[in-house]
Amino acid sequence: MLTLFSEVDAMWLLALEAGVAMFMLIFIVWWTMFHGRTPETPPKEDKKPTEHSKQSQDENPQ
Repeated sequence: MLTLFSEVDAMWLLALEAGVAMFMLIFIVWWTMFHGRTPETPPKEDKKPTEHSKQSQDENPQ
């Protein structure tokens, strides 16, 4: 039976497709992990509650 691709060519095509898919997966994970982060920026510190906010919390307990 004559085919357009031999079995060896089909295996190379599948290996190439799997390699491209793996590269795309790694690239997408890398992009979403490190995109937008700047290492120079220190982490934001939580603000301490002020006396005014403490009083309003005491008046309106939830």
